[in-house]
Amino acid sequence: MNAQQSFLVRYPSASLLFIQLLGILLYPFLEELSRGRAVMGAFGIVVLVAALRMVRRSPTIHWIALTLAGCILALTIIGEVRSDPVLRLTLAALEAAFYFYAAASLIAYMMEDQRATTDELFAVGATFTLLAWAFAYSFVVCQLLIPGSFTALHEPDAPRTWLELLFLSFTILSGVGIGDILPVTPMARALVMLEQFAGVMYIALVVSRLIGLTIRR
Repeated sequence: MNAQQSFLVRYPSASLLFIQLLGILLYPFLEELSRGRAVMGAFGIVVLVAALRMVRRSPTIHWIALTLAGCILALTIIGEVRSDPVLRLTLAALEAAFYFYAAASLIAYMMEDQRATTDELFAVGATFTLLAWAFAYSFVVCQLLIPGSFTALHEPDAPRTWLELLFLSFTILSGVGIGDILPVTPMARALVMLEQFAGVMYIALVVSRLIGLTIRR
């Protein structure tokens, strides 16, 4: 086993964070491909497996994550064969639920002891990306249920792409602003407000605690 493999085995949170950040770099290219949707689905399965690996290290109920992951995998495969709005809605809702549960599992993993390990520090970043993905899928569900929930300066009437909604999620969760994607329906704005609250509380409760433990160590 080389040094890179050993590092990823010792710090699974780092591998999950790396995969998520790699996805951010790949999505712009995948959206331009004719089979981009299939490749994005396959990449999503990789993220799913990495997240499941982290859930197993947490004190949460593992079968819930396994059940959600199994349903997502099955619907992803079916979605490559047939295009159905109900199927897309169900898949997005399950993905949002899975990523919320995975984020909660990592928070429980970071909060279960009184010391800050190196893997828990990587888990801070991995949990942030999981929350961003979870809210982005929530935005997808909102857009499917209420068309026109989000607008933008360019093509304001067009449905927003996955990358645009992920960008909106990152800008809101990080507290740096809202970018050029705007929520225009009451439900969309409610989801944005919930993510703003989640971002503030995550930094205030989780990140600040780990920083304090690191300083004490």
